[in-house]
Amino acid sequence: MSGEPILYSLYVYAPNKVAPVVFTVLFGISAVGHIWQCSHYRAWRMIGLHPMCAVFYTAGYALREYGAFNYLYSTTNLNIYIVSQVMIYICPPLLELANYHVLGRVLYYVPYCAPFPPNRIMSLFGALVAVVEALNGLGVAFTSNPSSTQSIQELGSNLTKASLAFQLAVIVVCVMLAGLFYRKCVREGVRSKNVNVPLIILCSSMFLILVRCIYRLVEHLGNVRLAIDDLESMRQLTPILRYEWYFYVFESTTMLFNSAVWNIWHPGRYLPRLHNVYLSPDGTEVAVEEHSDTRPLLAKAGSVLTFGIFFRQKKVDHGQSFALASGNSRNS
Repeated sequence: MSGEPILYSLYVYAPNKVAPVVFTVLFGISAVGHIWQCSHYRAWRMIGLHPMCAVFYTAGYALREYGAFNYLYSTTNLNIYIVSQVMIYICPPLLELANYHVLGRVLYYVPYCAPFPPNRIMSLFGALVAVVEALNGLGVAFTSNPSSTQSIQELGSNLTKASLAFQLAVIVVCVMLAGLFYRKCVREGVRSKNVNVPLIILCSSMFLILVRCIYRLVEHLGNVRLAIDDLESMRQLTPILRYEWYFYVFESTTMLFNSAVWNIWHPGRYLPRLHNVYLSPDGTEVAVEEHSDTRPLLAKAGSVLTFGIFFRQKKVDHGQSFALASGNSRNS
């Protein structure tokens, strides 16, 4: 904790041996909770990324515990270190994508207040997160390897900075959409905990991810060129790399809270499982006829892999469907 680096340490310092165990256990508990909740509420499509990321975090911190005892440079230790770093750092963009799933489902639930077509949320934000994840994965892989050349490490740092800056911009756009949606709900007199609770937790989650992104961006604005065989060079590194507590406060704790809040206020408790169930202005739920997907299997797979940008299903006017169902409900 003194900030004094150690020669040939992959982490710069001698890693704490207790903290990885704590976060392995806590993320493991969260993962079990998410798996049970997704099965219980049949919400895999809506928030299935959360149990996957919680499992990644559990594995990542378990490997970090191994690294706490084997932190000096060797081929085996380096490989385990890189895998641990990648598993921990690829999760935040995926958790951000999970939030966009929830936002899309909330907009589907109250389509007449949606500031953006609900069926285009994933195609827009999914594609943006794919760019973030690609930049992030390459950046982490390049910067985590201290045996890389200086140019490769600088490239990795620049890719990471671009990823984080882009991610920050996408978060701002998402929060703005959520704010516009909530404002219109207030105007329309929509007051339902099934809408308000997921929106509040969504914004809280985005705030936690935002804090984590700012921390990572500040880290890469400093000196992150790691030369583990040069003690004086290691002393010139940004303090965020030389002091481990930054990592556990701004990376581990924020992402653990993010996972936990969705455990406590799971969206499956509030939002319908199917897209064809809407909330009418009088507070009652209306179900419309669900449109079957008649596309070939390859077209469906292509649509999923491209976040709905290509191989789109025939467009359905959800607002019109809701209006017809709502009218039929009142007439009956």
